[in-house]
Amino acid sequence: MATIFVDADGCPVVNETISIAKQFKLPCILICDTAHEMHRDGAETVIVSKGADAVDFVLVNRVKKGDIVVTQDYGLAAMVLAKQGHPIDQNGRRYTEENIDQLLFARHAAQKIRAAGGRLRGPKKRSKENNERFMKKLRELCNTLITPSN
Repeated sequence: MATIFVDADGCPVVNETISIAKQFKLPCILICDTAHEMHRDGAETVIVSKGADAVDFVLVNRVKKGDIVVTQDYGLAAMVLAKQGHPIDQNGRRYTEENIDQLLFARHAAQKIRAAGGRLRGPKKRSKENNERFMKKLRELCNTLITPSN
């Protein structure tokens, strides 16, 4: 049985993820650091020490083949893919072997721009439609993993 993990530090779709996990009767584990501590009914919470990438390392050590991971972090998504998990972002975009290299390159280029003093536009304000799209895509992912292929 697949588990849904949530990189819960700053994740805007925690409640939506828990709701879908309940619909599919899948365990849901929220992993957050002490600065973002949260507890929700219907999910187990794992709290880790504050520190760069602390949540990522705990999460990637727990994820197994076939698990779902909700994250905004491209680096974590790449590690989840390496373990044959299914990473998805807060907008419902699946991270895949086909798109992860391009995403990691874009992140690297953005870091170089910021390090040189450049500025980049931040994300648009989150909308109800963003949450609905995420829920639709997460349901589709759960259906493909749970429904056996013929």
